[in-house]
Amino acid sequence: MKVILRDDIEGRGATGDTIEVKSGYARNFLIPRNLAIPATKGNLQSIGEVKMQKEIRDKKKRRGAELIKDRIEKISITAEVNVGEDEKLFGSITAQNISDLLEEQGITIDKRNIDLAEHIKSLGVYSVPVKIETDVVANLKLWVVKKPE
Repeated sequence: MKVILRDDIEGRGATGDTIEVKSGYARNFLIPRNLAIPATKGNLQSIGEVKMQKEIRDKKKRRGAELIKDRIEKISITAEVNVGEDEKLFGSITAQNISDLLEEQGITIDKRNIDLAEHIKSLGVYSVPVKIETDVVANLKLWVVKKPE
């Protein structure tokens, strides 16, 4: 069955592409979720409208992501941690900890979008990349300091 994609589908195609899929996949998954429409003569002629709507949605998402990026880059967050001898942390700072600290600042970011190469295990200042959209990445300034006793 031929369908026109209304949204990008990884491994299948981009918005506005006409692809051939099995009829069950189209009827049971793509069409009910509004990801595709049947490739009829009328729908093929109106494909430009589908692409234009997708571009408008993408511009709105990107504008919102840029605003969040600006907010993240303007702030610096501080994680106060318990330390032992030689200024080593008890435990480590994880993406979940950073997500919680951002939540306190009023910014909601999923922990999976915080790109830590490895957990932070020592005191210092770190620049942590935060993925907001596919091509919008903010650099968060994170201070890891000793908790006052």
